Amino acid sequence: MYSFMKSRVIHVMTIAVLVLFALAANASEEKKTTATKATQTSSTCIACHAKLTPGVVADWKASQHSKKGINCEVCHGAAHKTSTDADKAAVAGPDVCKECHEKQVTQFMGGKHAMAFPSGFAIPSFHNVSGEMLEGGKGCGGCHKFGPKNPEQTALMKKGGSAEQSSTCDACHTRHTFSKAEASQPQACMTCHQGPDHDTYQMYLSSKHGVRAMMKQAGVLPKGASAPTCQTCHMSEGNHAVKTAWGLFGVRAPLSDDPKWQADQVTILQALGALDLSGKPTPLFDALKSLDAFRSTKQDWQNERDKMVKACTQCHTASYAKTELEKSDRLIRESDALLAEGIRVVADLYKDGVVEQPAGYSAAFPQLLTWKHAPNAAEDKLFTMFLHHRPNMFLGAFHNNPEYPINFGLGNMQDDLNQIKNIAAELRREKGQQAQLRK
Repeated sequence: MYSFMKSRVIHVMTIAVLVLFALAANASEEKKTTATKATQTSSTCIACHAKLTPGVVADWKASQHSKKGINCEVCHGAAHKTSTDADKAAVAGPDVCKECHEKQVTQFMGGKHAMAFPSGFAIPSFHNVSGEMLEGGKGCGGCHKFGPKNPEQTALMKKGGSAEQSSTCDACHTRHTFSKAEASQPQACMTCHQGPDHDTYQMYLSSKHGVRAMMKQAGVLPKGASAPTCQTCHMSEGNHAVKTAWGLFGVRAPLSDDPKWQADQVTILQALGALDLSGKPTPLFDALKSLDAFRSTKQDWQNERDKMVKACTQCHTASYAKTELEKSDRLIRESDALLAEGIRVVADLYKDGVVEQPAGYSAAFPQLLTWKHAPNAAEDKLFTMFLHHRPNMFLGAFHNNPEYPINFGLGNMQDDLNQIKNIAAELRREKGQQAQLRK
């Protein structure tokens, strides 16, 4: 009996093994067929594009995608087959990238970079510039293309010849190498994080952190040397959310407990249009909150601060990191005092009827988001103070650059305030002279 059972077990096991071999063979055959089709598709694409766009082909061949069999069809679809139907080639957006990089895309979608595209529509001045600067990517849209887009928006951009501007991940992992090594270097951030309104790349580059990073790239410092990049602090552990406690504008909804600073913060939020003149939230406040444009609770703010402290402790003690960050917080308070004073000077011009409320304004109060389309000289100088010189003061401090806070920040803000007061006085004189002439 035992021998019979034993032989039966062996027989069953033998059949099972044969079945597994057969399944494996079939699976292997399917993979070969798929690989063959992929190779054929790639070969067809490459044969044409090696002549039309040789750089694209060279980049793809050098990529990890090429090495792992991710061919053109995977990202661009199979509809484009000839030279006459190129418009059928799909632009690979985050949804395509997510098929393989789900963790990174999910983090990205919950972070600030994904909000670049929708946040643009919340800013009045965006609607006053040409389509070439927006959808065409020759200005604001060159950086504010980040983020999800619905099919209608994508189709509109494609129709206007700006389909390439609708993609996202490739802004840092540029086509068609899609290199992690490239996106991990400080230079990957340079294109968008420079200029008078957010010169953070230059702040970083000329800080000791940036200097050491450049020396490390040049081989002056050894590979194991401490040399923080932008990604070290803002993408710790590879997190693609890229959030900060204060954000670009240095504002937050949980106001300070200090009465003077709180009053200044309220004035600034009113000038941003996030609070009305009674101090209550406006629809724009809710819109900015939904875009995660600022930290809306103390816990949210603290969470981002804690992440930054943790990043700093790769090289420094936690107590040192906290002390340095708190110094920069206090510079935000100083910059807020200067900006709020300037806002009140301009607000008094509206209050006293020296300047009239523009048609597009929700209230007779300066609106910082008009940016480069300010209705009078005093408000134009206020814009420069808010978007150019105030960030130099506190962002320069956060990026450990001693030059920006004092010379490009505080000094310029004080000069801005003096000019705003002089312009306001001149506008009042002109208004008085006009009143005299009417008598």
